[in-house]
Amino acid sequence: MAVSSKCLLLFISLLLGYGVLLLEATADSQPYRTSYHFQPPKNWMNGPMLYKGIYHLFFQYNPKGAVRGHKVWGHSTSTDLVNWNPHEAAIYPSQQSDINGCWSGSITILPEGQPVILYTGIDPNNHQVQNLAMPKNLSDPFLREWVKSQDSPLMAPNSYNKINSSSFRDPTTGWLGRDGYWRVIIGSKINQKGLAILYKSKDFVHWEEAKKPLYSSKKSGMWECPDFYPVLIKSPLGIDTSIDGPNTKHVLKVSLDDTKHDYYKIGSYNQDKDIFIPDNGPFHKNSRLRYDYGKFYASKTFFEGKHRRILWGWVNESSSVEDDIKKGWSGVQAIPRSIWLDNSGKQLVQWPIKEIEMLRLKEVNLPKQVLKGGSVLEVSGVTAAQADVIITFEITELGKAEVLDPSWTDPQLLCSRKGASVKGGIGPFGLLVLASKGLQEYTAVFYRIFKSHSKFVVLMCSDQSRSSSNNENDETTYGAFVDVDPVHEKLSLRSLIDHSIVESFGGEGKACITARVYPTLATDAEAHLYAFNNGTGNVGIITLSAWSMKKAQIN
Repeated sequence: MAVSSKCLLLFISLLLGYGVLLLEATADSQPYRTSYHFQPPKNWMNGPMLYKGIYHLFFQYNPKGAVRGHKVWGHSTSTDLVNWNPHEAAIYPSQQSDINGCWSGSITILPEGQPVILYTGIDPNNHQVQNLAMPKNLSDPFLREWVKSQDSPLMAPNSYNKINSSSFRDPTTGWLGRDGYWRVIIGSKINQKGLAILYKSKDFVHWEEAKKPLYSSKKSGMWECPDFYPVLIKSPLGIDTSIDGPNTKHVLKVSLDDTKHDYYKIGSYNQDKDIFIPDNGPFHKNSRLRYDYGKFYASKTFFEGKHRRILWGWVNESSSVEDDIKKGWSGVQAIPRSIWLDNSGKQLVQWPIKEIEMLRLKEVNLPKQVLKGGSVLEVSGVTAAQADVIITFEITELGKAEVLDPSWTDPQLLCSRKGASVKGGIGPFGLLVLASKGLQEYTAVFYRIFKSHSKFVVLMCSDQSRSSSNNENDETTYGAFVDVDPVHEKLSLRSLIDHSIVESFGGEGKACITARVYPTLATDAEAHLYAFNNGTGNVGIITLSAWSMKKAQIN
């Protein structure tokens, strides 16, 4: 069975030299520190598997602050993917092949049940090479000690493959082919051509580079944190990474260093030729999809044996470097998501894992009602800074929808031009989260519906333009088109709110947008939650359920 850790995100160069300051900062009683999203107590962080009933989260962590050369693999364990206990670092620089840092990698569980780690190490010449580590004691369910292979490095760039030594990283989970050979891919580039370099091995120790990459794409830049896995056709069940059959498709996902976004393609894997063939053509800008249209990067999936494939993603900051130093930490993990192929076969669907619902408290339900144009409705009785809210809309006045200009093809640009304060026909309507009482501050997550020829187009936006009075924050507005037919389907929206992070799921997981926001007024008890409609047409609220969320145990 093959299981991967989440790709461990690379180092943030902006924080070089601030290690001492970061260690001195305190993390207690901070309005922006999350309560049920994973993050270490201090410093900069950004990987999981299931072994003997225990989930393991490995993550790139810098215990001495953001100083080059100190990157290690932090390690925490959980029995439910919600509450986490820390352990000593699993891997840290200790040999020639990783002396300047232990960077990203993945975990594979071999057929005999032994987990092994492939990871990128930085050698004395600052070259990126691939290394192997194994648990010291397999009887320890917490896998607290790891031993590095004396054969490391196992893979290295060379003059034959023309790979730059600084563009060769992030090995994936291994998968086993019909020929008995293991395969992994390494992210890379040649000039601006992105590459998923394929390696094969009989014993997981001695690796040979294939004659050509699994897939490549011109003008896409460096491919970080690649992921490659199968999904079932017309089934939400996850499957093991090595499965390949007539009822499966394959997903190739890459993190583009140039854009700091994760993109994926759905297609077929030709095992005889060891190539990936995307369904809808080359990996160019207009044909690739994203897991998340907000702040979400360096993601990784793993199959955890309960018929689920689970996605982890890293969410970076929107605050300034100076504010990060004051906080004493930077970066959180998004809530783990179940991920599967939509029935259409054209995209993936994501939904927060069921376990997160164990944190729900004090359910609040609003009755079915009409949300008239121009109205704002407060959702009272819920801890608005730490909540889970689900709302379902019914659209009955579609004749008032605005006409979609054919040039409006970029959803993020469209959302930035038509934010929550811009009145429309059908929309904007949705939620105002982390809002101050007088609405001086709020983050708006909403829909607009447009008319295009003989169909309707649904736009989902996450508008941070009024999220904070602190103008030093990144207040980018995000957007995505959602494949939902408002004529025949209800329109749902779910938002997980946790002090400074808002994860939103539109169309039951067909579009996801994650935002980091830092309000100055709408913090803790001063945060409010509203449903709103700033369109001229009325929309119906079919259901609205909201829960306050307990604090998870994250030590």
